[in-house]
Amino acid sequence: MELRDIEIFLVLAEELHFGRTAQRLHVSQARVSQAIKKQERRVGAELFTRTSRTVCLTEVGRQFRDDLQPVYAGLHQSLERARLAARGVTAQLRVSMLPFNLVDLHPYWKEFRARHPQWGLQIRQTTFTDVFGQLRSGAMDVMVAWLPVEEPDFTVGPTLCTDSRILAVAADHPLAVRDSVPLELFADFPHGTALALPDYWEESYLPFQTPRGRTIERVAPADNADELIGMVGMGEIVQSFPGHVSRYWGLSHIRYLPVPDLSAMTYALVWRTEAENDLVRALAATVRDLGVFRF
Repeated sequence: MELRDIEIFLVLAEELHFGRTAQRLHVSQARVSQAIKKQERRVGAELFTRTSRTVCLTEVGRQFRDDLQPVYAGLHQSLERARLAARGVTAQLRVSMLPFNLVDLHPYWKEFRARHPQWGLQIRQTTFTDVFGQLRSGAMDVMVAWLPVEEPDFTVGPTLCTDSRILAVAADHPLAVRDSVPLELFADFPHGTALALPDYWEESYLPFQTPRGRTIERVAPADNADELIGMVGMGEIVQSFPGHVSRYWGLSHIRYLPVPDLSAMTYALVWRTEAENDLVRALAATVRDLGVFRF
């Protein structure tokens, strides 16, 4: 089985959507369908059930996914190590990011690379799906996450940055005429959310209730921030963000309003305690030495 076909299967098993899978892998939908049909012929059973509206893994498909994921990850890691070795890089640190504006944090990455030219540094934006899963699976070594993080198997390292809070609304939304928005008004409008976030962690980003005890309704689950801002622009939801988003997404059809009674967000390095190594410690030392960046 070709490595690309394995990748197509695993991405489809995650997305459960042929169009999104094709878009994510930069291939045609026909290529995705061809790869899945070829694998099903080899296996001798359907891996997915398809209707005009849904795509679901079969029992055989779920077993196939669970068996292939560690194999694929191992192959990828082996190929990456070989490429790095060819460039004289002895190891690589992989960092996933939740803040949206990576540019502001470049001084940390530049300093790390200057101090440790023998190591590679890979920075990737993460999605909202199983956000801590990449650390636990070993796919990522460190995460830049908002606090608090209270996972018992994680270590919370030094703070990189703090940021104010804003509410994104469509330019023609009733709130758009205001100069700021109190948290109490959040209960009057639907918001987006992500799936399977720990309750305490989601609460720290967007409270479940206003100060007067009214429910802040979540109606639109999203996998990433681009989906959220798209729904805001269409007027489907309003959405809270860290303040730096107003610079990252300077869109004429979106207004960003300060939220004075939401406390500032703090982002810090987080890693799985058992996976701590010299590279993780070196990045933490770099961040401590440079201090906290304030947007």
